[in-house]
Amino acid sequence: MEIKNHWNLVFENKTDEQKSWFQPTPETSLRFMNEFALPKEASIIDVGGGDSRLADVLLAQGFTNITVLDISSKALENAQRRLGINAQKITWIESNILDFTPSIQYDCWHDRAVFHFVTDKKEINAYKILMAGALKNNGKLIIGTFSEKGPEMCSGLRVQRYSQSKLSEALSEDFRKIKCMEEIHHTPFQTTQSFTFCSFSRKESAN
Repeated sequence: MEIKNHWNLVFENKTDEQKSWFQPTPETSLRFMNEFALPKEASIIDVGGGDSRLADVLLAQGFTNITVLDISSKALENAQRRLGINAQKITWIESNILDFTPSIQYDCWHDRAVFHFVTDKKEINAYKILMAGALKNNGKLIIGTFSEKGPEMCSGLRVQRYSQSKLSEALSEDFRKIKCMEEIHHTPFQTTQSFTFCSFSRKESAN
């Protein structure tokens, strides 16, 4: 409950311009996703999506099976309020990612800045197992974390930073790397943060 309250306070009290992670348009995530050439009916989940603009753009592009998961009810309320009637076209899930039990397998799992908040070794392993089980064979994964040149903390919480090789190795048991890159994110308050972004395909042998 403590971590849930932490994020509810963040999303209740901070404007977009006060959130270091805010992006008017999630260009890197969209570029990775567009490279997959997913059908419009593909099942896509945005983990830790909160009130990001990714769902807005996916709806505008014609995708019809979008799920947004976040631990913060306030973040989800912000997004639903912004989307108005279009919010009905999205499945909203309020959950800590480590408590999430998917009811379907997805075609695409998107995670920008959730995985790097999972720092305990057992919880990292649990999250990797969750992702592998939640994706169809050859399902696609997009994951963005702070790089080894990125911040050591975010919103008062410690993070686990990853290089491209370290992230690829961490997921190598169940996923084949497609590509990796460094993203320099420009925050609303004119600072920069270095992210590692990678895309993967779920191995057919994954459990």
